[in-house]
Amino acid sequence: MTKVDGGLTMAKLAFWLGWIALLQGCMVKALPYDYSASIECLPEPLEPQYGGGILRNADFNAGLRGWSPFGYSSIAESKSASGNGFAIALNRSRAYQSVSQKVYLQGDTHYTLSAWLQVSDGSADVRAVVKTAGDFVHAGGVVAKSGCWSMLKGGLTAASPGPAELYFESNSTVDVWVDSVSLNPFSRAEWSAHRADSVAASRKKTVRLQATDSSGNPLAGAAVSLDAVRTNFPLGAAMSRHILTNSAYQTWFASRFAVATFENEMKWYSTEPSPGREDYTVPDAMLAFAKSNGIAVRGHNVFWDQPSQQPPWVQSLPYPQLLAASSRRIRSVVSRYAGQVIGWDVVNENLHFSFYENKFGWDASTAFYAAARLLDAGSALMFMNEFNTLEQPGDMAALPARYLQRLRQIVAAYPENGAGMAIGLEGHFTNPNIPYMRAALDTLAQAGVPIWLTEVDVAGGPAQAEHLEEVLREAYAHPAVQGIVLWSAWRPEGCYVMCLTDNNFKNLPQGDVVDRLIAEWRAAPRAGATDEQGFYEADLVHGEYKVTVTHPALNNSVSRSVKVELESGSQHYFIDVQV
Repeated sequence: MTKVDGGLTMAKLAFWLGWIALLQGCMVKALPYDYSASIECLPEPLEPQYGGGILRNADFNAGLRGWSPFGYSSIAESKSASGNGFAIALNRSRAYQSVSQKVYLQGDTHYTLSAWLQVSDGSADVRAVVKTAGDFVHAGGVVAKSGCWSMLKGGLTAASPGPAELYFESNSTVDVWVDSVSLNPFSRAEWSAHRADSVAASRKKTVRLQATDSSGNPLAGAAVSLDAVRTNFPLGAAMSRHILTNSAYQTWFASRFAVATFENEMKWYSTEPSPGREDYTVPDAMLAFAKSNGIAVRGHNVFWDQPSQQPPWVQSLPYPQLLAASSRRIRSVVSRYAGQVIGWDVVNENLHFSFYENKFGWDASTAFYAAARLLDAGSALMFMNEFNTLEQPGDMAALPARYLQRLRQIVAAYPENGAGMAIGLEGHFTNPNIPYMRAALDTLAQAGVPIWLTEVDVAGGPAQAEHLEEVLREAYAHPAVQGIVLWSAWRPEGCYVMCLTDNNFKNLPQGDVVDRLIAEWRAAPRAGATDEQGFYEADLVHGEYKVTVTHPALNNSVSRSVKVELESGSQHYFIDVQV
């Protein structure tokens, strides 16, 4: 028998490798992902998620053991009145001065990160940073306050193995308090297993049908077919004006997407290029095309807070004329399409920009949302549409905490705005941080309002299609996400960032990804036969189905419409077949 170093036989090596693989397989099932997050500032922090993961003394109950000062900072341990231990970074004069812990990261591994933070005075942005051998990786941030604890939830992917150091930074010089920190690894197999479990729970349901005769007796061997009528989950794409004159574009789009957002055609600079000269010819025609093909439309947008995106004649208007023009704009566009769109991006990108706030005051957005709801009092969602909340954990202006803070301001100043508010996350990704994306969605989900990804694209490069698939799968699997729109409007001169096809509407790799996912997520036809008790069971994607039951002893068939939905309660349907 062949020997290995130290006398270990190949048989023993195979045994141990098999045992390790078995344990790893058990671990995939044993450690589910924790979707919980907190958006409240609490008197005491909650326990660290996953028991702290790979971190030592994650709850600081053993003082500062395992933790060190970072950036020549001064750190100390402290306890609350209830006896809870935590760390403090004192007398800070540089952003990076804080408490830290050295870890070893596994390669090609996702890490979810969480921590509870407080500051000594006022409020301050605090972010988590992981220092690796060649980079400083932003892993998430939060607006920390004095007097209570705020939860930071984030994450990162370690591309290669090696030593690293976790620390926190803030541009404010306040003392930073840290507690209940967690850094937990998940293999890609585990991460995919989380997605599969979430899809099964939030996008599918087990449906049990029973066929009976007129006396209520079960019919065994009855043939059952389920034909899909529609799929509940809306997947859409941006649409350009070129769809009006290109039949190939029309066919390609209508065969795939349930939702459209007009790329530029409904924006103010398109519908009123000069004062008082409104022209809705193009968006009207695009809306007519969408309606004729059963495609829902999102209204994009009423206002855009970026100064450079105003109609040129608007930018220099004095206050009275700007107020009049803005009032005319919102009345015009929202009234025209009220009841015909499923949502409005009322004020686009008002975390990064503030054109209207600078002109009208801090509550300008609040007033616009209130007006939009009055003008379209139906079921249309009112979105706060923003970039980098999912894409860039280092963009402190767009942190989930900042997003929710702005959302609360809009609702608090005019509570009626709370009805129909929705979270719009643009999703313009470069190199997606998938663990951070999931963590950000966890945090935003706590607001309890609909969440859509509204403008998804991925920067070009050899991994573009792969990255797009990761983003789309992550969004679809998250239970809080209610719709996805791709930012891939076709133009002959080229798309904004990401095209799905060439100019002959032949799929590029990104288009292949989208088609594959559409097929996977779409409600698909099923067929089978009832068992001895007359039952037929199937796992179905949420949607509407036409169920048809036939039996060899019958000359007719019975059909019924069945809706499979998350909130629909019992999924035990009885199909009564007359003999």
